[in-house]
Amino acid sequence: MTMYTMQRRAPRISAAGFTLIEMIAVLVLIGIVMTIVGGKVMQNFQNGEYKAGVAGVHSVEMKVQAYMLDNGSPPQSLNDLVTRPGNASNWNGPYAKESDLKDPFQHPYFYKVPGDHGDFDIIFYGKDGQPGGDGLNKDFGNWQ
Repeated sequence: MTMYTMQRRAPRISAAGFTLIEMIAVLVLIGIVMTIVGGKVMQNFQNGEYKAGVAGVHSVEMKVQAYMLDNGSPPQSLNDLVTRPGNASNWNGPYAKESDLKDPFQHPYFYKVPGDHGDFDIIFYGKDGQPGGDGLNKDFGNWQ
């Protein structure tokens, strides 16, 4: 055997890890997935808030009806559910808390007495808090 054949070559060590291009590709893919998932989560959250606003209309309606049972007529404003008005001789409230009188988007429920659809109307104007609109901005009244 010659000296040359007896020498062993050291195994070649390759660099382990990701290249910069691979890292960027993974980050871009994660960003795309997060954008899609995050958008759906926000949409579902806002749909839930809208449904809570609709439920709030019915809750305030029941509180107004309780006031009517005690006093014989609907309150002149929703604030009469929280603090006793001077003309309510049989007031057994408070019938509501201040926070009950605002929708999930922090707009006050619209209240009209006498109402166009009954003794009183309570309207949830949706996310924008303005009359009219579609989707999350759609109005909802207690007569619907």
